[in-house]
Amino acid sequence: MSIQTPYAQLSPEAVLDALEAVGFRCDGRILELNSYENRVYQIGIEDGSPVVAKFYRPGRWDDAAIREEHAFAAELAAQEIPVVAPLGREGETLHFHHGFRYAVFPRRGGRWPELGTTDERAWVGRFLGRIHAVGRSAPFRHRARLDVEELGIKSRDFVLDGGWLPDYLAPKYEAVTAELLREVGRRTRNWRGAVLGRILGDCHRGNILWTEQGPHFVDLDDCVTGPAIQDLWMLLAGSPAEMRAQLTDVLEGYEQFLPFDRRELALIESLRALRMIHYSAWLARRWDDPAFPRAFPWFAEPRYWEQHYRSLDEQLAAVLEPPLEL
Repeated sequence: MSIQTPYAQLSPEAVLDALEAVGFRCDGRILELNSYENRVYQIGIEDGSPVVAKFYRPGRWDDAAIREEHAFAAELAAQEIPVVAPLGREGETLHFHHGFRYAVFPRRGGRWPELGTTDERAWVGRFLGRIHAVGRSAPFRHRARLDVEELGIKSRDFVLDGGWLPDYLAPKYEAVTAELLREVGRRTRNWRGAVLGRILGDCHRGNILWTEQGPHFVDLDDCVTGPAIQDLWMLLAGSPAEMRAQLTDVLEGYEQFLPFDRRELALIESLRALRMIHYSAWLARRWDDPAFPRAFPWFAEPRYWEQHYRSLDEQLAAVLEPPLEL
């Protein structure tokens, strides 16, 4: 199997065969869901509710790290925390079929949350406070640790070494990222003394679905060891005053289950900078996967990199500003 075209052999027939191999009687209905890092499908089941199958990208996580993701989801679910944990077969949740590794999940519907009200934000805060409380009860041993070197420095170097930027822009990108990462490194040293634990790692609204029963988290694929603020800051948007009001609501719910260290607020803009740098490198690393040029055709255009450079320059100013305070 080619790492460059990792899913070339994953035909609809192969997907259905994989589900049949672990005991599901498929009715032939298959719907590809929105996912780029992995491949995710909703599968119709005879005489039963549809399930969701996630086929892991080859070469990204080793088996132990995937099993640790599954164990964390199961641990949260056992505490009646609304996450979608994989279904087991004879005690195993990670399956293998014709070179692919995959897991099967119950289907859970819902809508992306607006988080437009105080009640909604407090509800998500309670949700995350419960997750983090469980997350601090034991360590990850095989999952990644949130790291400036991996997210920032190696990502910047990958972009520069790959020749992705127009010649006229590469020196400017190199200079702004060098200064930005120097400031980020200084401001995130030892994560400002924050207590680290098992966290979701990529807690954006697209990974949260909302029903009448409240929110649930649908994908723990990026769970890591890191500070709590990593799972909070991506829920905030707008001006500093708006983010302050939103975070106040989130923490009102969060701190019903776990204290929050206000020193972590100073990490927000540094974490945002790391995400911006890492995102461009993620697209570059995946560009040989045919799904990426189809989904992100603008990535290879000079105007994308011009806007990216301007955004990084603006983010440097944000990092240098006094941090958000409550």
